[in-house]
Amino acid sequence: MRKPRDFDSELKVLADKAKALKERRVRQLGELVTATGADALDAELLAGVLLDAVASKDAATREGWRKAGAAFFRGKQRKPAPRSERNSEGALPLEGGAASH
Repeated sequence: MRKPRDFDSELKVLADKAKALKERRVRQLGELVTATGADALDAELLAGVLLDAVASKDAATREGWRKAGAAFFRGKQRKPAPRSERNSEGALPLEGGAASH
């Protein structure tokens, strides 16, 4: 006769794997923020920039961001953009998106 499956232990293993994957993703996102130099931004500014990027429907702008990101990952030294290439307000313009206070 076959041994019955222990669904509770299988669910626990899956939950543990999901938790580990979520922790890994959060850690990698933190490393990405640090590697790009965005850790120098205020948390409110960084959140606003990310919210604007998520809400952006402009395909040309999104493609520009994608290309800049791809170039960053292809780069050997992975340095943030020089100050002369950054927007004076932060890493990305907030025009038409998040309101500044």
